Amino acid sequence: MDDEVTVVRIYLKESDHGQKRSLMEEILNILQDQHRVHGVIVFRGIAGFGSSGAVHSADLLRLMVDLPLVIEFYDQPAVADAAVKLLSNLVPAGHIVQWRATCPHFNVAK
Repeated sequence: MDDEVTVVRIYLKESDHGQKRSLMEEILNILQDQHRVHGVIVFRGIAGFGSSGAVHSADLLRLMVDLPLVIEFYDQPAVADAAVKLLSNLVPAGHIVQWRATCPHFNVAK
């Protein structure tokens, strides 16, 4: 089906670091430069917690903030799967979720 895409969501924290810079920046660099995926967005949460149960939230009294981040992108299944395979080595286990969806006129918009 021509309008089938894979949507990928990656869960991080602001403090997560890659090899040379923040993990978010490294992921965006890979998605843009190496895979040229279609439609990338980063959401910054105001609060959240993971499997450890530690709550990360925005607090005006704290100077250091370690808020949750969500990176979401979509593209043709082969492109998204190739990106996920590469990102799996950078992102903590269990922090990548993906599903199939339809995007009418996807190939026309690209």
